[in-house]
Amino acid sequence: MPMPWAYRHATRDFRAFLDDLKSRADLVSDNSAYTVVDAVFQVFRRRLTVQEGLAFASILPAVLSAIFTRNWAPVADPAPFADIQDMNAEARQVRRDHNLTPENAIEVVAWCLWRHVNHRELKLALSKLPPEARAFWEVPNADPADLAQRLY
Repeated sequence: MPMPWAYRHATRDFRAFLDDLKSRADLVSDNSAYTVVDAVFQVFRRRLTVQEGLAFASILPAVLSAIFTRNWAPVADPAPFADIQDMNAEARQVRRDHNLTPENAIEVVAWCLWRHVNHRELKLALSKLPPEARAFWEVPNADPADLAQRLY
């Protein structure tokens, strides 16, 4: 069996994601971009069951899937979804002393995520989650052409 595309091109795909994120969030380093995506993923997964989180992670590109699940300590009762501003503030608290996360971090990561995942798979995964989880990944006022899938 040949190596799956997602693994063979994982570095290239992650590089493209980071470059989009740095540009969209006006960041200069890969470290800052990593902190943003990791923080947003932590905020999201805190609100999911293990089954929900693993189903979501399974549609992500390889490196993003690894980031999503790394150091995750699921709890029996996930936190409730909150107001988007409160969840953005929560993301800014991750690695507080080394965090350049923008005020709209969730929207920025969502914009980049849509550009780097299979839309059909993402929509299917989100359709199985609570409405608040689907809303978490919405990108208000985005031009659909900007969100067109770049890879695959």
